[in-house]
Amino acid sequence: MTQTIRTTCSYCSVGCNFDATLNDQGVVTKFMPNATYPVNAGKACPKGFHLLTPFKAADRLTTPLRRAADGSWQAIGWDAALDEFVTKLQSIKTQHGPESVAFLSTGQLPLEEMAFLGALFKFGMGFLHCDGNTRQCMATAVVAYKQAFGFDAPPFSYEDLEQSDLMIFVGANPAVAHPVLWNRIKANDTGGDMIVLDPRRTQTAEAATVHVPLKAKSDIVLLYGIARLLIERGWIDRDFIAAHTEGFAEFAAHVAAFTLERTAAATGLGITTIEDLAERIHRAKAMSVWWTMGVNQGHQAVRTAQAIINLCLITGHIGRPGTGPNSLTGQANAMGSRLFSNTTAMFALHEFTNPEHRAKMAELLRMPLHVIPEKNSLPYHRIMEEIDRGKIKALWVVCTNPAHSWIGKAPAIAALKKLDFLVVQDLYSTTDTAQLAHLLLPAAGSGEKNGTFINSERRFGIVQKVMDPPGEALPDFEIFRRIADRWGCGKQFAEWTDPEAVFRILQRTTAGRPCDITGIQGYAMLRERPGIQWPYPQEGADDSDHRRLFADGRFFTPSGRAKLLFDPITSPPEEPDVNYPFLLLTGRGSIGQWHTQTRTGKVDMINKISPAELPIQVSPDDAARLRLAKGDRVLVKSRRGQTEAVVVVTNEVSPGHVFMSMHYYGTNLLTYPVFDPYSFQPGYKYAAVSIERVPAPTP
Repeated sequence: MTQTIRTTCSYCSVGCNFDATLNDQGVVTKFMPNATYPVNAGKACPKGFHLLTPFKAADRLTTPLRRAADGSWQAIGWDAALDEFVTKLQSIKTQHGPESVAFLSTGQLPLEEMAFLGALFKFGMGFLHCDGNTRQCMATAVVAYKQAFGFDAPPFSYEDLEQSDLMIFVGANPAVAHPVLWNRIKANDTGGDMIVLDPRRTQTAEAATVHVPLKAKSDIVLLYGIARLLIERGWIDRDFIAAHTEGFAEFAAHVAAFTLERTAAATGLGITTIEDLAERIHRAKAMSVWWTMGVNQGHQAVRTAQAIINLCLITGHIGRPGTGPNSLTGQANAMGSRLFSNTTAMFALHEFTNPEHRAKMAELLRMPLHVIPEKNSLPYHRIMEEIDRGKIKALWVVCTNPAHSWIGKAPAIAALKKLDFLVVQDLYSTTDTAQLAHLLLPAAGSGEKNGTFINSERRFGIVQKVMDPPGEALPDFEIFRRIADRWGCGKQFAEWTDPEAVFRILQRTTAGRPCDITGIQGYAMLRERPGIQWPYPQEGADDSDHRRLFADGRFFTPSGRAKLLFDPITSPPEEPDVNYPFLLLTGRGSIGQWHTQTRTGKVDMINKISPAELPIQVSPDDAARLRLAKGDRVLVKSRRGQTEAVVVVTNEVSPGHVFMSMHYYGTNLLTYPVFDPYSFQPGYKYAAVSIERVPAPTP
């Protein structure tokens, strides 16, 4: 007898649902997008269609491995692996203290697993420093929302993409990065405009009503300049501003300096283009502004995101269908990581530095108060710095690949090699980080375990096991369970028996918070319904399939008003010059590839539609000047490293700019390690490089 199991894709943040059909032997015979799920409605991208394929790869890590003295791998059982793990980390803690060990994790773990990891590491094992690669993609949006609204609160529903008569995309390319949402964007029949602010003429820009090819990292100037024009011409919602915001007078005084002439000079745009943008905003009945990594990954990223928020606030475009300052998330459970990873904030965004929050959490989790740290963890980049300085001696890497993905990564790799003990818990032994490890722990993939993800629109989606992990590989939850027992803190986590038990524990921590989910009746409700957006409190929950925040104009700040926040403009830390004349932009390369290609690189169909080698986009003018043609090999250099790439001549980039895909090992040898001062998110999108032809090999 066949059965059908619905589950959520574990790649991007869209949160598509799929139906896995299993035969009477429990083997998956069909894997198709769910036709009625409100997120994807039967649509999927190549990554999702092939979600299960990488779990069957020949190079799966199927047994724990220990690095032998001669550098080779030695297969060991779980008992020996756990003994090694616990003995080494307890010894390092005894010698060097609780701040000498850290972990780095990911937004691709189900919610319950990442919560267990964060609680085990801090409350059970007694360590402090931990962060996730959500820091690389979403920290800016988190801080921007939290500072402006009082809580990390993306206000939108995906329906808004279809209901907006003016969609503005800033540093976002959903045609490639979020292809299922791109289908919804194309379904918008309001007759309105789509505007794309991006230095590149991306696929999204190509389809836009207006493409605004502004200079890289000048978007904050443009947004301030447009705000000045709207205020000057009276094209703002003064009633909304007076009732629901604070700081308007100060903001208006700040943007008064951003004249049309100054804005045009800084952005490279014509004055008429800037005026046209302001007029389109003025005419809009329902404006939504969407951003992703082009904003989040920058040296002044939080204030840029808040410049977007400010535009929506001063025009009253928030809390209504088709409106909002809307950040599209990166990874499948980055929203869950933001709320429940217990890394740089406690569950449900309680603060470690707040004594009342610590006491509350101790009571809710039924743990002694003294196990809850009184100070915050270091963020990702500071963890890497402390490894390099020798202060952090051991690192536990769970489901991520920093040796590939970290910015300006050559020093990061050198730092990782200094560790006394590096543990990697992953699906494969072949990742760049795994190659540096001392101990490998074989984990199960998302198709091999249970839990939940939270997508960009705050929707909880069910993750259900449809296949068994190979060999001795275990769900991360079970690995954490065994570590807790072996460490000696198993009784402290006696209630944490399985993912659904942890889900119910996390529900307790949300009571009365903006993300209250106390009304969700366990996994059964998530299986029966098409996902559930937070908030969903026990009393008065809204059962609509699509919901947005702030319809009542009340925000989560002490005053109930949204804050208009701003800063003086700061220059990028590195500009092109005579030695490095090109500006390097980076981003997602194709709809099939994902991050470091740990999984997508194992799918034949995706490999066939993706470049085999690192491509570099060069404008026709620059290609002609350098006498380069399609397919030529070039050496790309920055002040931090160099790599070879294959030339693609295209009008997608302007003269003086080049673009390289984030998915290839060489790209982050070049990127400049700058970090936003509020979110500490890396600025991957801006670096000065040079290009020179690689001589053809001698016959």
